[in-house]
Amino acid sequence: MRARITVVGIGADGWPGVPARLRSLVDDAEVVLGGARHLALLEPRPGQHRVPWPVPLRAGLPSLLAEHAGRRVVALATGDPLLSGVGTTLVDLLGADAVEVHPGLSSVALARGRLGWSAESAAVVSLVGRDPALVLRELAPGRRVVALSSDATTPGALARLLVRQGYGASLLAVLGDLGAPTESRLDAAAAAWDAAADARVPPLNVVAVDLRGPVVGSWTAGLPDEAYEHDGQLTKRDLRASALARLAPQPGQLLWDLGAGAGSVGVEWMRAHPTCRAVAVEIDPARAARIARNAAGLGVPALDVRTGRAQEVVATLPVALAHPDAVFVGGGATAPGLLDLCRQALADRGPGSRLVVHGVTLETESLLARMHADHGGELTRTSVEHAAPIGSFRGWTPARAVTQWSWTVPTTTSTSTSTVEEQP
Repeated sequence: MRARITVVGIGADGWPGVPARLRSLVDDAEVVLGGARHLALLEPRPGQHRVPWPVPLRAGLPSLLAEHAGRRVVALATGDPLLSGVGTTLVDLLGADAVEVHPGLSSVALARGRLGWSAESAAVVSLVGRDPALVLRELAPGRRVVALSSDATTPGALARLLVRQGYGASLLAVLGDLGAPTESRLDAAAAAWDAAADARVPPLNVVAVDLRGPVVGSWTAGLPDEAYEHDGQLTKRDLRASALARLAPQPGQLLWDLGAGAGSVGVEWMRAHPTCRAVAVEIDPARAARIARNAAGLGVPALDVRTGRAQEVVATLPVALAHPDAVFVGGGATAPGLLDLCRQALADRGPGSRLVVHGVTLETESLLARMHADHGGELTRTSVEHAAPIGSFRGWTPARAVTQWSWTVPTTTSTSTSTVEEQP
């Protein structure tokens, strides 16, 4: 299949860094797509159409590409088009076979080169059109992060976030116009960032962050309860770790967190990997707002928080969110039909999909016992006790016991038998 569109990556230095064969591809194109900066680099060429990207990009691309179907189309992009670039969007829309990508040197590679950071020593986080709070997922003393900025305001916003999280000693290197004659570098500690620094940041920049601060939480399940803002409706640390061990977050998979409370299970599901997705459903609006704050503060601002009754909310989810790989029911399990709805949604997703339900009341415990008897899975009851003062001594204070039912959609296996005729 011939590619429907060719994407050429261009560095901040413009055409000098683009090989002659790729310049020829651009020159011979009937249609050139790109941002204003890229299109301004082109020499006049009679008959060639230069078309800026539509706004919003993803919504406008299908009609734009359909308009120029059958023509030789080249798209210009910055650096590596598949690094948080338009190349990724085009491949998502058209498929890999329809897009031919010629990457340039990425801003991440240039930043690492300037700093002497190896590829394996630093995480890459794209903040292009995204919430800077995404970087907070990476917080750990000594960790390095290369953040792709959305614009000139990103470094300042990031510095202020780090200060609020106790990471004010972190060192920021703001690298502007990498590879261009106007390349610049601005170094500052997050706590020292000020309006004068904001004024010196160019629109095209990358922020390299050497994180310096305290341990704020585990990278495995079971953050301290104090990491969350809550009103008591919180899946406590030990039980949360138990639930997430059975929910088993996998890259790219989707969780429904129903009766989410403070949102801790959905938050830690998403912290497990940058591509994990979650929908948190909470009937109480104040708690739903609290979930969003918890998600942003713990580095997963993309957690999708929805307010309403679980069954009503999941019935109206868009297709992209309607097929969970895992479901956690932290509250409201006795709502008529809820667990059957969850099991059906997971069965539709396929073998290996997981359900975990917690209950603290006798009614919920009875329901979970019946579900276990009817469908199998694992039924456990956990009691956690904490040492606390008793006068001048110490003793154990028990928390409310929690019954947990976990169930996985079984793999359907079929066996065939054949009759072998005995030989004489």
